Amino acid sequence: MKDEQLNIFDEKRNHLGTAARDEVHQKGYWHETFHCWLISKSQKGFDIYFQIRSDTKQDFPCLLDITAAGHLLAHETVEDGIREVREELGIDLSFDELHSLGIIINRIHLDHFLDNEFSHTYLSVIPDGFFDFTLQKEEVAGVVKASFRDFSDMVFGQTGKMPIQGFEFNEHGIKEQFDKSVGIDDLVPHEMAYLKDVVKLIERKLKLVSS
Repeated sequence: MKDEQLNIFDEKRNHLGTAARDEVHQKGYWHETFHCWLISKSQKGFDIYFQIRSDTKQDFPCLLDITAAGHLLAHETVEDGIREVREELGIDLSFDELHSLGIIINRIHLDHFLDNEFSHTYLSVIPDGFFDFTLQKEEVAGVVKASFRDFSDMVFGQTGKMPIQGFEFNEHGIKEQFDKSVGIDDLVPHEMAYLKDVVKLIERKLKLVSS
Protein backbone atom coordinates (compact mmCIF):
# COMPACT_ATOMS: atom_id res chain seq x y z
CA MET A 1 0.00 0.00 0.00
CA LYS A 2 2.84 2.42 0.81
CA ASP A 3 4.25 1.95 -2.69
CA GLU A 4 0.92 2.60 -4.44
CA GLN A 5 1.34 5.28 -7.07
CA LEU A 6 -1.07 8.22 -6.97
CA ASN A 7 -1.56 11.06 -9.39
CA ILE A 8 -0.44 14.32 -7.81
CA PHE A 9 -1.63 17.85 -8.51
CA ASP A 10 -1.13 21.44 -7.49
CA GLU A 11 -3.91 23.23 -5.62
CA LYS A 12 -5.50 24.28 -8.93
CA ARG A 13 -5.73 20.62 -10.04
CA ASN A 14 -2.92 20.87 -12.58
CA HIS A 15 -1.44 17.40 -12.95
CA LEU A 16 2.18 17.22 -11.77
CA GLY A 17 2.94 13.51 -12.19
CA THR A 18 2.82 10.57 -9.81
CA ALA A 19 4.24 9.75 -6.38
CA ALA A 20 4.15 6.92 -3.85
CA ARG A 21 1.37 7.13 -1.29
CA ASP A 22 3.74 7.63 1.65
CA GLU A 23 5.48 10.49 -0.13
CA VAL A 24 2.13 12.05 -0.97
CA HIS A 25 1.22 12.25 2.71
CA GLN A 26 4.69 13.28 3.84
CA LYS A 27 4.95 16.19 1.39
CA GLY A 28 1.28 17.11 1.25
CA TYR A 29 0.76 16.63 -2.48
CA TRP A 30 -2.78 17.10 -3.70
CA HIS A 31 -4.30 13.82 -4.88
CA GLU A 32 -7.67 12.26 -5.73
CA THR A 33 -9.90 10.12 -3.53
CA PHE A 34 -13.30 8.47 -3.81
CA HIS A 35 -15.87 9.00 -1.04
CA CYS A 36 -19.25 7.30 -0.82
CA TRP A 37 -21.73 8.24 1.89
CA LEU A 38 -24.62 5.84 2.46
CA ILE A 39 -28.03 7.08 3.56
CA SER A 40 -31.23 5.21 4.37
CA LYS A 41 -34.77 6.46 4.85
CA SER A 42 -36.33 5.91 8.27
CA GLN A 43 -39.70 6.76 9.76
CA LYS A 44 -38.25 9.95 11.22
CA GLY A 45 -36.30 11.07 8.15
CA PHE A 46 -32.91 9.90 6.94
CA ASP A 47 -30.03 8.08 8.63
CA ILE A 48 -26.38 8.40 7.63
CA TYR A 49 -23.86 5.56 7.96
CA PHE A 50 -20.27 5.61 9.19
CA GLN A 51 -17.63 2.93 9.20
CA ILE A 52 -15.54 2.19 12.28
CA ARG A 53 -11.94 2.02 11.19
CA SER A 54 -10.09 -1.15 12.20
CA ASP A 55 -7.79 -0.95 15.21
CA THR A 56 -4.99 -2.23 12.95
CA LYS A 57 -5.14 0.80 10.63
CA GLN A 58 -1.99 2.93 10.60
CA ASP A 59 -3.99 6.15 10.44
CA PHE A 60 -6.90 7.00 12.74
CA PRO A 61 -7.68 3.50 14.08
CA CYS A 62 -11.07 2.97 15.77
CA LEU A 63 -12.48 6.34 14.69
CA LEU A 64 -15.70 6.85 12.74
CA ASP A 65 -15.25 7.73 9.08
CA ILE A 66 -16.94 8.13 5.70
CA THR A 67 -19.04 5.04 4.95
CA ALA A 68 -16.63 3.88 2.24
CA ALA A 69 -13.62 5.74 0.86
CA GLY A 70 -10.20 5.27 -0.62
CA HIS A 71 -7.45 6.67 -2.82
CA LEU A 72 -7.72 6.62 -6.58
CA LEU A 73 -4.55 5.02 -7.93
CA ALA A 74 -2.66 6.58 -10.80
CA HIS A 75 -4.11 4.16 -13.36
CA GLU A 76 -7.71 4.35 -12.07
CA THR A 77 -10.70 6.40 -13.15
CA VAL A 78 -13.28 7.86 -10.77
CA GLU A 79 -15.64 5.03 -11.74
CA ASP A 80 -13.10 2.54 -10.41
CA GLY A 81 -13.63 4.00 -6.95
CA ILE A 82 -16.81 1.95 -6.55
CA ARG A 83 -14.51 -0.94 -5.62
CA GLU A 84 -14.16 0.65 -2.17
CA VAL A 85 -17.84 0.02 -1.40
CA ARG A 86 -17.56 -3.62 -2.46
CA GLU A 87 -14.24 -4.27 -0.73
CA GLU A 88 -14.89 -2.49 2.57
CA LEU A 89 -18.61 -3.12 3.06
CA GLY A 90 -19.46 -6.04 0.79
CA ILE A 91 -22.27 -4.09 -0.89
CA ASP A 92 -22.64 -4.58 -4.63
CA LEU A 93 -23.49 -1.12 -5.92
CA SER A 94 -22.97 0.02 -9.49
CA PHE A 95 -21.49 3.42 -10.23
CA ASP A 96 -24.70 4.37 -12.05
CA GLU A 97 -26.62 4.04 -8.77
CA LEU A 98 -24.59 6.79 -7.10
CA HIS A 99 -25.59 10.44 -6.87
CA SER A 100 -22.64 12.78 -7.39
CA LEU A 101 -22.03 15.49 -4.81
CA GLY A 102 -19.12 16.87 -6.81
CA ILE A 103 -15.45 17.27 -5.92
CA ILE A 104 -14.95 18.47 -2.35
CA ILE A 105 -11.71 19.83 -0.91
CA ASN A 106 -10.74 17.61 2.03
CA ARG A 107 -7.70 18.32 4.18
CA ILE A 108 -6.19 16.77 7.30
CA HIS A 109 -3.00 18.45 8.53
CA LEU A 110 -1.11 16.87 11.42
CA ASP A 111 2.57 16.99 12.38
CA HIS A 112 3.31 13.66 10.72
CA PHE A 113 0.53 13.57 8.14
CA LEU A 114 -0.41 16.08 5.42
CA ASP A 115 -3.47 14.98 3.51
CA ASN A 116 -4.71 17.25 0.71
CA GLU A 117 -7.49 15.61 -1.27
CA PHE A 118 -9.70 16.36 -4.22
CA SER A 119 -12.46 14.04 -3.05
CA HIS A 120 -14.89 12.77 -5.69
CA THR A 121 -17.88 12.45 -3.38
CA TYR A 122 -21.04 10.40 -3.91
CA LEU A 123 -24.26 9.51 -2.14
CA SER A 124 -26.23 6.28 -2.28
CA VAL A 125 -29.64 5.69 -0.72
CA ILE A 126 -29.85 2.10 0.57
CA PRO A 127 -32.54 0.05 2.36
CA ASP A 128 -32.59 0.56 6.12
CA GLY A 129 -30.67 -1.99 8.19
CA PHE A 130 -27.25 -3.52 8.71
CA PHE A 131 -27.88 -7.03 7.44
CA ASP A 132 -26.24 -6.55 4.02
CA PHE A 133 -22.80 -5.49 5.27
CA THR A 134 -19.93 -7.96 4.88
CA LEU A 135 -16.89 -6.14 6.21
CA GLN A 136 -13.26 -6.22 5.13
CA LYS A 137 -12.14 -6.66 8.72
CA GLU A 138 -8.54 -5.51 8.27
CA GLU A 139 -9.99 -2.16 7.15
CA VAL A 140 -13.38 -1.86 8.86
CA ALA A 141 -14.32 -3.02 12.36
CA GLY A 142 -17.99 -2.11 12.27
CA VAL A 143 -20.75 0.13 10.91
CA VAL A 144 -22.97 2.61 12.73
CA LYS A 145 -25.78 4.92 11.74
CA ALA A 146 -27.05 8.22 13.08
CA SER A 147 -29.93 10.48 12.28
CA PHE A 148 -28.79 12.74 9.46
CA ARG A 149 -30.35 15.65 11.31
CA ASP A 150 -28.34 14.82 14.45
CA PHE A 151 -25.17 14.63 12.36
CA SER A 152 -25.95 18.01 10.78
CA ASP A 153 -26.63 19.58 14.17
CA MET A 154 -23.31 18.31 15.53
CA VAL A 155 -21.32 19.45 12.49
CA PHE A 156 -22.82 22.94 12.67
CA GLY A 157 -22.33 23.18 16.44
CA GLN A 158 -25.98 22.99 17.48
CA THR A 159 -25.21 19.99 19.70
CA GLY A 160 -22.03 18.45 21.06
CA LYS A 161 -23.06 14.81 20.68
CA MET A 162 -25.11 12.59 18.40
CA PRO A 163 -26.66 9.21 19.24
CA ILE A 164 -25.50 6.27 17.12
CA GLN A 165 -26.42 2.62 16.87
CA GLY A 166 -24.63 -0.16 15.09
CA PHE A 167 -22.30 -3.10 15.44
CA GLU A 168 -18.60 -3.80 15.83
CA PHE A 169 -16.51 -6.96 15.84
CA ASN A 170 -14.55 -7.33 19.08
CA GLU A 171 -11.03 -8.74 19.46
CA HIS A 172 -12.47 -12.27 19.43
CA GLY A 173 -14.28 -11.72 16.14
CA ILE A 174 -17.69 -11.63 17.81
CA LYS A 175 -20.22 -9.14 16.45
CA GLU A 176 -21.50 -6.83 19.18
CA GLN A 177 -24.39 -4.40 18.80
CA PHE A 178 -24.47 -1.15 20.72
CA ASP A 179 -26.13 2.25 21.17
CA LYS A 180 -24.21 5.24 22.48
CA SER A 181 -23.51 8.93 21.88
CA VAL A 182 -20.38 10.27 20.18
CA GLY A 183 -18.84 13.68 19.63
CA ILE A 184 -16.92 15.26 16.78
CA ASP A 185 -13.63 13.99 18.29
CA ASP A 186 -14.82 10.42 17.67
CA LEU A 187 -14.66 11.07 13.90
CA VAL A 188 -11.55 11.09 11.71
CA PRO A 189 -10.34 14.73 11.92
CA HIS A 190 -11.51 15.96 8.53
CA GLU A 191 -11.71 19.74 8.31
CA MET A 192 -15.03 21.10 9.46
CA ALA A 193 -15.33 22.82 6.08
CA TYR A 194 -15.40 19.38 4.44
CA LEU A 195 -18.05 18.03 6.82
CA LYS A 196 -20.20 21.13 6.40
CA ASP A 197 -19.96 20.86 2.62
CA VAL A 198 -20.98 17.19 2.82
CA VAL A 199 -24.02 17.99 4.96
CA LYS A 200 -25.19 20.84 2.73
CA LEU A 201 -24.71 18.86 -0.48
CA ILE A 202 -26.46 15.77 0.90
CA GLU A 203 -29.39 17.90 2.06
CA ARG A 204 -29.67 19.40 -1.42
CA LYS A 205 -29.43 16.01 -3.11
CA LEU A 206 -31.97 14.37 -0.79
CA LYS A 207 -34.52 17.04 -1.66
CA LEU A 208 -34.08 16.18 -5.33
CA VAL A 209 -34.15 12.42 -4.75
CA SER A 210 -37.27 12.65 -2.55
CA SER A 211 -39.22 14.97 -4.85
